[in-house]
Amino acid sequence: GGSLTGIDILRAFLVLTSFFRTANSLCSNGKCQVHDLCMVNGNCAAGLHCETCVAVGNMLPRCTRIQPVNPTSKVGGLPFNRYSWLTTHNSFAILGEKSYTGSQRLSPSNQQDSITDQLNNGVRGLMLDMYDFQNDVWLCHSFGGNCYNFTAYEPAINALKEIEVFLTAHSSEVVTIIIEDYVKAPKGLTKVFTAAGLMKYWFPVSRMPQNGQDWPTVADMVTKNQRLVVFTSKSYKEAAEGIAFQWKYVVENQYGDSGMKAGTCTNRSESAALNTKSRSLFLQNFFPDNPNFPKACKDNSASLSSMLPVCYQAAGKRWANFLAVDFYKRSDGGGASEAVDKLNGQLICGCSEINYCQPNSTFGVCNLPASLPSAVSTRATTNSAATSITM
Repeated sequence: GGSLTGIDILRAFLVLTSFFRTANSLCSNGKCQVHDLCMVNGNCAAGLHCETCVAVGNMLPRCTRIQPVNPTSKVGGLPFNRYSWLTTHNSFAILGEKSYTGSQRLSPSNQQDSITDQLNNGVRGLMLDMYDFQNDVWLCHSFGGNCYNFTAYEPAINALKEIEVFLTAHSSEVVTIIIEDYVKAPKGLTKVFTAAGLMKYWFPVSRMPQNGQDWPTVADMVTKNQRLVVFTSKSYKEAAEGIAFQWKYVVENQYGDSGMKAGTCTNRSESAALNTKSRSLFLQNFFPDNPNFPKACKDNSASLSSMLPVCYQAAGKRWANFLAVDFYKRSDGGGASEAVDKLNGQLICGCSEINYCQPNSTFGVCNLPASLPSAVSTRATTNSAATSITM
């Protein structure tokens, strides 16, 4: 056994033919919804794309979500820490990205598309690893604190200019950059952010709450045009360059395989305990030690969703403000976008997802579709969380 017969090949052909007929007849021209069969991205509605997820047994391509709901478009006027933002781990480590050094790159990739595309799809948190390299600052995925030809991605200014273009074109959007910082050159980060034209959007450290209070509202940040929040992993740069030391303002769970163990959510070693209330922001990681493109669609689905309440409890009943994943577009349906919608529902209005939130309504009162239980019954189940997640 083991070899294909003519009958096997015929059966496979008939299955594929049936699939393409079904996909064509059910929906097309941008009308297909989540889980619908598709052939190309153009079949899927806005905010979706067409992809397979073999890791969960979905052999045929289906429409899956790649964009969360913009939370400020649903309910505005809240502090920055009352929203959750889709975040990409190693945002710069892009599949198929050309080498800028002439050497073959050996570092793995963590995302599928450009930083510009990520931002256009609703990503608002970018994790960037910055190194000294070739007398400049580069984005690099390396080891030992040094960047090499075979671990370098691109000069940091390239990515920062993409962010500048986006912020200029979208005057009500706020972007957060989280830097894993290996830059030792004096004022190295200041120079590259200045060269990229980003200082005009800088949110100053002096306005960041240091004792767990609310941040300024997003509306205030927009009005003042302070729409770029930047954190560094190097403590001395807060005084030296005015770049916020991440661990003074953010708690963060363990990254990598250890951070994906079902039922467990603990802080990474550099972070204060997750339930430390003197930090107003919570960054939740959910990605493996080694990026795995085929398996990412499974990781970013039920496993990710089930970890949200686990980390909520571990963080002293606080929902994550940043949700960081690999290959954010990959899932078996709603994926990381849906997970962020759930977080925003809880943070903004105490409801199970953001589409149930209503402007100017009482926290915990949810506008549910008719097919779901009434808002009154939902309010009873969400009130216990409501009192504990108003930050």
